[in-house]
Amino acid sequence: MRVVVSGGGTGGHIYPALALIREIQKENMNAEFLYIGTEKGLESNLVPRENIPFKSIHITGFKRKLSLENIKTIFRFLKGVRDSKKIIKEFNADVVIGTGGYVCGPVVYAASKLGIPTIIHEQNSVPGLTNKFLSKYVDRIAVCFEEASSFFPQEKVVLTGNPRASEVLGKDGIKGRLSIGLKTDIPVVLIFGGSRGARPINEAVLKSLAELGEKAYQILYVTGDVHYEEVLKEVQLIGSPENVIIKPFIHNMPEVLAGTDLTVARAGATTLAELTSLGIPSILIPSPYVTNNHQEKNARSLSEHGAAEILLEKDLTGKKLVELMDLILLDDKRLSEMKMASKKLGIPDAAKRLFRLMEELVAKEGSSPRK
Repeated sequence: MRVVVSGGGTGGHIYPALALIREIQKENMNAEFLYIGTEKGLESNLVPRENIPFKSIHITGFKRKLSLENIKTIFRFLKGVRDSKKIIKEFNADVVIGTGGYVCGPVVYAASKLGIPTIIHEQNSVPGLTNKFLSKYVDRIAVCFEEASSFFPQEKVVLTGNPRASEVLGKDGIKGRLSIGLKTDIPVVLIFGGSRGARPINEAVLKSLAELGEKAYQILYVTGDVHYEEVLKEVQLIGSPENVIIKPFIHNMPEVLAGTDLTVARAGATTLAELTSLGIPSILIPSPYVTNNHQEKNARSLSEHGAAEILLEKDLTGKKLVELMDLILLDDKRLSEMKMASKKLGIPDAAKRLFRLMEELVAKEGSSPRK
């Protein structure tokens, strides 16, 4: 099987793509891959590191209002389609999958026009412009939230989950705790705002640091690289409690998550896939700065099933955050119910499901004549 993967812009589009590739490599040792992204995107660094062949096209996203830049984007799109057709033909792809970001637009569209089986993978509960556009042309649409189905042609939609969820299973939580100095016999709350951190979450934690120091549980507080030095200066003034460990970034996040009892986080699709795969209750603070406010809608898909509590950024204070943490972590019945609710929402075999979907398409349509 020769697979073209395209996805870019943010880790939320790239990490599921890499997880899928790793799953296919386990299932089919003869599979070959080509990743198409942009030269300026995060994928241009992450993908080559995984020893996956990478090619780039030049494309930009559409603005949500009329502008001269959008006219330029149309021409870039058309050139991107031409370039993508050439790359895909040379690679002789059997199937093409887009995992999100505007780079998928010309790549997946080109593949559909060549008669090659195509799939888009929508991680969020509300799709972006690119996937809405591509939904008219692709063969299948893989979704992670049932709520996303209503935006697409129903006959094309398949609930697969997020491939990233598969990679956090089977990890040693005790090893994860010990790796960063956490005790193994006391509950752990993980607080993080994504790879770059989130200033409002950092501010709330700093204001409640003294109070957190009096709790019977431990806190692993991940600031994000960008904010770490600034946070440390504040901590030196306030004092750092023994039960609070502060890190700029966690490199072994799957292991650390496996040893976590409660998580405070943003509501990105990949994060939620990891949490529900492991059955971890959460306090979600959706970013209000994302397209279509999709993080809040992602978060509500968990809270409505009892797996999470939502704390909107406009309501976020250190006092409210600590109160919510206590309400969940110090109530064994509530904590247990939230764990079960979270686990029910998880799709741990997501990568395998997506691979099977690809196999079915290739078997059914892989011999279609190239246009």
